[in-house]
Amino acid sequence: MKTFILASASPARRNLLRSAGIDHQVIVSGVDEAAAEAEFDPSGGGTLATVLAELKAQAVAAALEPSLRGALVLGCDSMLSFEGAALGKPVDAADAVARWKAMRGRSGVLQTGHCLIDTATGNNTSKTVETVVHFAEPSDEEVDAYVATGEPLHVAGAFTIDGLGGVFIDRIEGDHGNVVGLSLPTLRVLMAILGVRLTDYWSGRIEP
Repeated sequence: MKTFILASASPARRNLLRSAGIDHQVIVSGVDEAAAEAEFDPSGGGTLATVLAELKAQAVAAALEPSLRGALVLGCDSMLSFEGAALGKPVDAADAVARWKAMRGRSGVLQTGHCLIDTATGNNTSKTVETVVHFAEPSDEEVDAYVATGEPLHVAGAFTIDGLGGVFIDRIEGDHGNVVGLSLPTLRVLMAILGVRLTDYWSGRIEP
């Protein structure tokens, strides 16, 4: 069975892979996301989330140690599409507050790009998944309290659904895991495209 490598430092993505029974290693890509965002040309097709996911997977795949060559490498990146803009992590607390005051009572589309590379063959496949997120209407005091926790400063769109920010999400349309940071059904499909079965990574039996 091929070693599975996650090209992301995200604890949420790690937890999702664990929930899917996939043993994995983490190698952070070191990709300069700000530079990639500045160079992104939307007229070329695709999404910024996909481009960043591909860059992360490619960077890690290219730098693998000999003992890991032949591994599967998964790169992911998430963005919130809101009012025609792709929003990554806020630049600071003031930016996070401003975003929440604009988003509350409205909806956005959380996009997560996925890129999977089989380093044994060089074959790769990518897909961006979209989930509509409907935000609640937190008060100014609640927004300030949430930003003060620091959580929204480290996540795309300045919110989580699996953490403190979940109380400010009314509902979603689509894959919950995608909002967390990784769509497991999509991962299964990408693995199948590369000739790998996700179920082969299940080890042992989950006790009731």
